[in-house]
Amino acid sequence: MTQPEYAVILVYATSHAMRVEKLLRNEGIPCKMIPVPRHLSSDCGACVRIRHQDMDAARCVVEAGHVEIERICGV
Repeated sequence: MTQPEYAVILVYATSHAMRVEKLLRNEGIPCKMIPVPRHLSSDCGACVRIRHQDMDAARCVVEAGHVEIERICGV
């Protein structure tokens, strides 16, 4: 099985998604705020899409920025 091209960062509020997107962009990690795929969650309407290979770097940036996230998963 091949690795997914993208991953998403699921958050608890749209404001968290906006903050995550800003933090990642400031660190040069390509990202885009998108609607949450319904098969993943129905809690918040927005998530941040990243490249799968950037998952570890994104997790470090989010943790350093003290933003609470639900999880990061491949799509």
